[in-house]
Amino acid sequence: MLKQRVITAVVLLAILLPALFWRTPQPFIALALVLIAAAAWEFATLNNCRPVAAVSVGGLCVALCGVAWALGWTERELPWVWLVGGIGWALAGPLLLRVGVEGWPRVPRRLRLAAGVLALWLAWLAVAQARTVGVNFLLSVLVLVWVADIGAYFAGRAFGLKFTKGKLAPSISPGKSWEGVWGGALGVVILALAWIAADRYSGTFVPSLYSRLAHTGWWFLLPSLLFLTGMSVVGDLVESLVKRSAGAKDSSQLLPGHGGVLDRIDALLPTLPLAMLLASLANR
Repeated sequence: MLKQRVITAVVLLAILLPALFWRTPQPFIALALVLIAAAAWEFATLNNCRPVAAVSVGGLCVALCGVAWALGWTERELPWVWLVGGIGWALAGPLLLRVGVEGWPRVPRRLRLAAGVLALWLAWLAVAQARTVGVNFLLSVLVLVWVADIGAYFAGRAFGLKFTKGKLAPSISPGKSWEGVWGGALGVVILALAWIAADRYSGTFVPSLYSRLAHTGWWFLLPSLLFLTGMSVVGDLVESLVKRSAGAKDSSQLLPGHGGVLDRIDALLPTLPLAMLLASLANR
């Protein structure tokens, strides 16, 4: 299993890194489109769609992304798109966690599929815009999610249930604790401070998400970091809820040793559009 994980990770990096650092954003945007299409197919499969229907859902997601790309939305300011998408995630995410695994199948399947495709489309549009803004900005958003996840893992292992009596979401993801969430948030705050200092030292022409938020004020930066960390946890839990409802351990086996694409991007689905929303608010 470890060998598979390492080989898959090396192959992915060999594909992702050249596209990410290419002189224009188009290669990375196209690669992100392929990944989002695969995630849409996985989502449809987890919601009991037959093979042809699942492929059709993936194709629909690609078509929506293609239309947005053709209209130039990857390069335009879209504050209302981020506002509507952000409100949707902030309301629907906690609501889904409240109804739990048993409540998910009671949602009409067409509504589930429509919501999933829209969430994936929104995430693709956000990552495309973030790459268009600059590599430093995009990486600052991606690394936020990774640090939140790593910090939550180690804090949960070290301090889980030592300060609280109940787990975070025992029926959805029994291994997660509130201490893990706090540890992830602390890691994100430290990351942001270090990145802001690095931006100032290097004099980069493309500020990170953290520098943009800090430019508005620390009163805006810190709540934003905590909010993004919390929503990354929501994204992870919502995907776990969908998988548990389907009786699946992984979203697919497209990435040997790592599961599926959704398993790798679940926390990014709400975080990317919300980061774009907060950045647009800071710019204004």
